[in-house]
Amino acid sequence: MPSPQPSVKEQMVQIIEAQPEDSSFDEILRELAFARMIERGLENVDQGRTVSHEEVRREIESWGREGGHDHA
Repeated sequence: MPSPQPSVKEQMVQIIEAQPEDSSFDEILRELAFARMIERGLENVDQGRTVSHEEVRREIESWGREGGHDHA
C-alpha cells in the first residue's frame, strides 16, 4: 500500500528545511512558489491541459509579426 501523500504543511516544511541556513525570506518564498508552479503544471498535464511544442513555436513566431518590430 503506497504511503499517504504529505500534507501541504509537511511539503512546505520539507522545502524550507532543504534551504541553506543563510537563505533570505525572499529566497525561501521563491522556492515555495517554484514548487507550487511545478505542482500546478503537473496537475495540468494530468488533466490534459497542455500545449504542443508546435503550437508554442507558432505563437512565439507570431510575436514578431504583431507589432511590426524588427527583432533581428
